[in-house]
Amino acid sequence: MKFAVQKSYSDRTNGYGTLYLVGTPIGNLEDMTFRAVRTLQECSIIAAEDTRQTRKLLTHFDIMPEKLFSYHEHNKAASGPELIRYIMEGKNLALVSDAGLPAISDPGADLVRLALDAGVAVIPIPGANAALSALIASGLSTERFTFAGFPPRERKELLSLLHTFEASHGTLLFYESPHRIVKTLTVIQEAYGTRPIVLARELTKLHEEWVRGSVEECLAWLEEHPPLGEYCLLVEGKSVQEEAEERQAWWKSLTLEEHVQHYESEGLGRKEAMKRTAADRSLSKRDVYNALLSSNDQ
Repeated sequence: MKFAVQKSYSDRTNGYGTLYLVGTPIGNLEDMTFRAVRTLQECSIIAAEDTRQTRKLLTHFDIMPEKLFSYHEHNKAASGPELIRYIMEGKNLALVSDAGLPAISDPGADLVRLALDAGVAVIPIPGANAALSALIASGLSTERFTFAGFPPRERKELLSLLHTFEASHGTLLFYESPHRIVKTLTVIQEAYGTRPIVLARELTKLHEEWVRGSVEECLAWLEEHPPLGEYCLLVEGKSVQEEAEERQAWWKSLTLEEHVQHYESEGLGRKEAMKRTAADRSLSKRDVYNALLSSNDQ
């Protein structure tokens, strides 16, 4: 992406229209913002992931655009350039997804890149988002988190992804379908053991549901309550206690000399390496020194 500075959309003089990314409700229509309604009313063109779904939303708010285009994963290569052409002719275009913010786990991100490459201004119109809504009510850490979208379908690829985040202390967020949620949880249990997780579905709707517990407990729940609807799956990051237990198990497998040599291999001097080793093993530095001396004398 080339360097560029985007001015306020009211301060542009190139004659182009603007691409608006409009957040829509994830279930409850009352989540629609006043600004989102006004933006959709004022835009000449609306591009939607599923035009049938979007027509229901537009009808509810008495919005009648000049044109409603289909823009999704299977037609983005042809539709994207055409939509950008309309904007460059001076028309404002609003992009919406079926629910939530466009350009997250959908081809809207590709349209944004096309727009920026063409010199078109891109303006976000914030709204509801399922992943962040699930995060703030999950009870898991919100200080650091990673949104990983839909997890890989293949076990090997999912394990590889999970191992990438294995040492992270941040919460991991996924979207998952009802027919794959059990399989995904089984792989997560294999990779992370008994870490706490949260399953959230039907957010903002009448039958909103939260299941909080270990992976094992949530799998047991799903056995008795067959999965329904799309899930937001949240996985707790590695805890300080978990990290300490793993580290303790690691150094217990080493001799004192190997422990010291490990720190020396990281660039520490002999004295500092013995000090770190002593701290790990709750020993005094003199105890480590004497033990090493005794070992060398044998």
